[in-house]
Amino acid sequence: MLKLFTLLVAAGIASPALANDTMAEVKTGGLIFAQSDDVSMAEEDLFISASEVRVDYVFENTSDKDVESLVAFPMPDITGQVDNNSAISDYDSDNFLHFSTVQDGSPITAKLQQRVVSLGIDVTDEFAKYGIPVLPFSQKTTEALAKLPETVRKDWIVRGLVYPMAEGDSNGAEKITLVPLWTLRSTYWWRTTFPAKKKVNVEHRYKPAVGGTVAISFLEDGEPKGERFEEYSRKYCLDGDFTRVAQQRAREAEAGGANYTESWISYVLSTGANWAGPIRRFQLTIDKGKSGNLISFCGNNVQKIGPTAFRMTAEDFDPEKDLDILILSPPEAQ
Repeated sequence: MLKLFTLLVAAGIASPALANDTMAEVKTGGLIFAQSDDVSMAEEDLFISASEVRVDYVFENTSDKDVESLVAFPMPDITGQVDNNSAISDYDSDNFLHFSTVQDGSPITAKLQQRVVSLGIDVTDEFAKYGIPVLPFSQKTTEALAKLPETVRKDWIVRGLVYPMAEGDSNGAEKITLVPLWTLRSTYWWRTTFPAKKKVNVEHRYKPAVGGTVAISFLEDGEPKGERFEEYSRKYCLDGDFTRVAQQRAREAEAGGANYTESWISYVLSTGANWAGPIRRFQLTIDKGKSGNLISFCGNNVQKIGPTAFRMTAEDFDPEKDLDILILSPPEAQ
């Protein structure tokens, strides 16, 4: 059983507000390693905040021979849509999460594989043929789609790769823009060697795609009820104290005050457990950003280690459940 952990603080310090719409968080995780019975994970030190995810691993090869392995970091799928509400902001870079990795102090130059899929069919070669960038929401992609031959445009519309969006131009005339509907699957990968009877340190960093919405969305008519509240209670382990503070903040906003904002961070803890045995020492640190923020998540034996930071440690940790974090931020000071 996961023990509920919820921290409540008074809203004294301002936090940046989100835009006036909802942005869906993008779930990310750690590295994936090829299956090995000889390599165990001695330590994993995971740090999560709204601005950065840091993961430091210590692997140990307990065998008397070197083990060669393939290491991969699967980027989240990016799927085009008519109404883009993804939290990813850097759509003009293949490395849209600003991923980097280091092994034993030396930077790793990872290879990038990208595949374009539509309705389960790999169409990557077609994109290369017509010089179409694969990032769905890049401005360069929009410009390239506008130059497609008419026969290709019609074919891609029929096959569900793009959607013809009618818009009015500056002169009031109708203009058709092709909106991407395909899915981009990206993976960074490299080969590594775990020397016999030695430990290897692997670190990686990236910027998470944090979702969120203006106002407190999990109350129904100001009350803790309804399907969304039940979902939040399960996902973020809300308790009575957290809910009462949220109700108070919602009433203040209804009376003329500014709305709090929700931020959502999701992390795949259960990905890539291909090493020999459980993680011998696991440490999770979560930073809520500003001391005026409220935070709720599920965890065991969580301790406050600073004004904004909380830590959970475990021995022989076998991750089975992913991690979801809810942060409520007060309105920005006027």
